[in-house]
Amino acid sequence: MVYSLELIVEPYQSGARVDAFLVQQLRNYSLWQIQRLGHWNALTVNHQPADLMRRLWPGNTVQVKLLEPPETLYDPEPFPLHIVYEDAWIVVVDKPVGVIAHPTGNMQSGTLCNFLQAHFDLQTPIKGMLRPGIVHRLDRETTGLIIVAKTHQAHRNLVDSFEHSRVSKTYVALVEGNLEESAGTIDLPIGQDHIGSKVLMSTRANTKNAKVAKTHWERLRNVGDYSLVVARPVTGRNHQIRVHFAAIGHPLAGDEFYGPRGQFKTASRQTLEEGRRMTEIRCEKTGLKRHALHAARIEFAHPITGVWLQLTSNLPADMLAAVLSLENQNNRLG
Repeated sequence: MVYSLELIVEPYQSGARVDAFLVQQLRNYSLWQIQRLGHWNALTVNHQPADLMRRLWPGNTVQVKLLEPPETLYDPEPFPLHIVYEDAWIVVVDKPVGVIAHPTGNMQSGTLCNFLQAHFDLQTPIKGMLRPGIVHRLDRETTGLIIVAKTHQAHRNLVDSFEHSRVSKTYVALVEGNLEESAGTIDLPIGQDHIGSKVLMSTRANTKNAKVAKTHWERLRNVGDYSLVVARPVTGRNHQIRVHFAAIGHPLAGDEFYGPRGQFKTASRQTLEEGRRMTEIRCEKTGLKRHALHAARIEFAHPITGVWLQLTSNLPADMLAAVLSLENQNNRLG
């Protein structure tokens, strides 16, 4: 069966060529496939034969006969995703621990994109009609809320919102040591620091490509020799919360790399795959096998409707167990 689509050109796409427009809209179809469809006379504009080089204007309608399936889609893998919000344009997922956002290097399976591709394929008559659009990322070990776009326009508008700090993210972290102040701001530039073969982030003065980084935080309570905190990053630097708290002497419980006051830890794992499994306990007092960071809340304007969304995620089981364990230890000592 041959399926047909009719797509409407939006104002922001004014002046785009037919082939560029279709690559945007059919994100799992390669440019070569779009060009083949053109050669096969499977494309029309306003129901008239279309030249791939033709410029499009707002309100134009582009008709496409999908004579072949997409060829660039992620390998779909069924997985019981915890979806917090979903509509025709976006999906917000509560990401579990140990899952990276999209395939990279030798990690071509078991990623959030693989799981979402399987989920999206259930929503369309042709597999691959929707492609997960990652707008922001969470570390493999960080749990919590992540927004994913389904359409080009939603992705474009969300990227703009993140770039202009119109998205508010709130994290919960368990850090080493007792924070004396109830709240504060960490305002330290973050850059790249080369440690052996690894490239880590640091606030040291000799880092490369240092950029402004700011994190507001509040202490929820001290638990034994640790503190449970809420962190709200103003900027979005790589590993920002982990690096900032380590820099002020309070690294995250279970952090693999970042030690207090700019020190780096020696990695315990020997291979990347070993790190993905996270089978070894890194923090004896808490029992954690990963760093204690959870993206608990995200607030943003819907990229299409403009409705303000406020979405939350409960503390995951391992972090909750760590806090309860510390409280029990503290009670026994008391």
